[in-house]
Amino acid sequence: MMAKAARAAAAWKTYREVTKPGSPKLMTRVRAIPRMVGAVMRGQYTGMGKGKLALMGMGVVYLVSPIDVIPDFLMLIGVADDFGVFLWLMASLLGESGRYVHHEHTVVQAPVKGQVEGS
Repeated sequence: MMAKAARAAAAWKTYREVTKPGSPKLMTRVRAIPRMVGAVMRGQYTGMGKGKLALMGMGVVYLVSPIDVIPDFLMLIGVADDFGVFLWLMASLLGESGRYVHHEHTVVQAPVKGQVEGS
């Protein structure tokens, strides 16, 4: 029962974060996910560690894998564990990508050598 409440709380927190005025909107966050993954892998974004990225990757594998910890044929329980992983994954991805979008907007990039400002 506690796990359900925690998942519901995480989903609500994510919803509130995505709909907060001034916060990056849902599609902005979704489009930022591939850029964020690349930046983490290249070490250009330190706001998220490779360990958390790996954990998210394992969540994706778990969702698409035909092998489940709790089989789906156990109707409610089997589907509930997949849904819990899905909620955690979406909350994590949307939260992290929102922070990444903010990072992209606040990081001032140094001009490339030889480039003139405004060109």
